[in-house]
Amino acid sequence: MKKESKKDKWLHVRLNQDEFDKIQLQFKATTCRKLSDFTRRKLLGQLLVGTYRNSSLDGLTEELAQLKAELSAVGNNFNQAVKKLHTLSKIKEFEHWLISYELERRALVKQVEKINEFISNAAAKW
Repeated sequence: MKKESKKDKWLHVRLNQDEFDKIQLQFKATTCRKLSDFTRRKLLGQLLVGTYRNSSLDGLTEELAQLKAELSAVGNNFNQAVKKLHTLSKIKEFEHWLISYELERRALVKQVEKINEFISNAAAKW
């Protein structure tokens, strides 16, 4: 394991606002966590790892997060309905559960179809 030397030397640089803003933009486009690390690497000509963000996935990510939340809600409702089924004691309650179950089943099928359609559209774009 390589021991890193102590960094005890200072380099002072004065910049105008435009220069500082340009450096900040470049810094934010990398994986460096500290401006000093970024600047040191830049000055010494070392490798800087840039970040890459595929903006075409923004819509997909947002849509999938929303669908996940909706499917989770439907799943919770379904679990509650099944739990209720186990505690039923009257036929009337069972009829109510069947109606509720059918509505939840239809909602689940719609969400799955929506996911399928969205994934198909995303795949067609790529």
